[in-house]
This record gives sequence, structure tokens and C-alpha cells, in this order.
Amino acid sequence: MALENKLGLTSSADLAREEERISKKKAVSLFEKGLLDQLEAGTFSSLQFIHKYLFEDIYDFAGELRTVNIAKGNFRFAPVMYLEAALSNIEKMPQSTFDEIIEKYVEMNIAHPFREGNGRSTRIWLDLLLKAELHQVVDWSRVDKEDYLLAMERSPIRDTEIKHILKNALTDEIDSRDVYMKGIDHSYYYEGYTAFKAEEL
Repeated sequence: MALENKLGLTSSADLAREEERISKKKAVSLFEKGLLDQLEAGTFSSLQFIHKYLFEDIYDFAGELRTVNIAKGNFRFAPVMYLEAALSNIEKMPQSTFDEIIEKYVEMNIAHPFREGNGRSTRIWLDLLLKAELHQVVDWSRVDKEDYLLAMERSPIRDTEIKHILKNALTDEIDSRDVYMKGIDHSYYYEGYTAFKAEEL
């Protein structure tokens, strides 16, 4: 069963293809229109804006907090009843060093604030943070898919691996359209962990 969507698609495979095509196009538009430069790095409102922009043509819930509890395997993301408090705490987390930024990224992934599309939205949000604070971004084409997925799965317990992987992929080409585009093209290979059809608990 596909998530309810504005496209009227009932096949999960068809929805996944259209979701990729449309959100990818919107991600390019985010960059080309300079909209990311207008956002405050590290805030939930900036992540909301990114999510809404990417998915507003696909889902009614674009940019809206999820209203169901979701899980991946044995891991449950932040319960709905604590979600707003979790997001408030995340927003207050420091973000002046690389380690602090990745810790904030890991916590936002644990919160998983949206019903779908958390992974790609949060990666753009992470790059916005890195760019604002450290004048660097991740070159996602230098990040191995399997290493990343395993590190993200383990990150709630131990974030050393994800810090190592992302630190080795940093670049100072913060305004490069090529680096941004590689990130968009590459990001759809990472959705095995961060985006999924969540189960309602």
C-alpha cells in the first residue's frame, strides 16, 4: 500500500519513482533560487521549510509533524507525545564544532519528525548547518552507502563512526552546484534507512 498522496498513486513502487523525480527537481530549485541561503541553520523551522518545499506537490503532510509513532526494525523513533519537546531540545543543542553539528544531526534523525522524506530533507539541513558554521559541506559522492547506513543505524548508541565517515567527505566547495547536484543524485541511494514506509504502532 502506498502512502496517501496528491498524485493518486496506489502502488508503492510508482509513488517512490514519482517522489524521487519530483523531490529531486524541487531540491535543485532550492539551490538555484538561493532559498537555502535565506534559512537559519540548525532550526527546526528551516528543516520544516525544506521538507515542505520538497514534498508539497506529493503529500498533504509536507512540512507537518507526524501524528503517528514510527519504527524501523526494532528501533522506534521519538514517540509522538514527546516529539515537540525533543525538537525544542534539539534546536537548543550547540552547533559551533563539527562534532556538535553531527550530534545534532543524529538527534534530528532519531526524532524523525515527518511521516516520510526525513532522510533527504535532513541531509540538506545538515549541509546548511555545516556551511553556515564551518564553511564546509559533505560531498556525498565520497560517502559509501553501506558504511553510511550501518553508521546511522548505530549512531543513537555510538556516533563515532558517522562522524568519521562524514568528516572524511567534507569539502570547502560550499557554493559548487556540482557538489550539491552530486549530493542530490547520491542521496536517493541512502533511503534504505532514513526513508521508509513506517509502521503505525
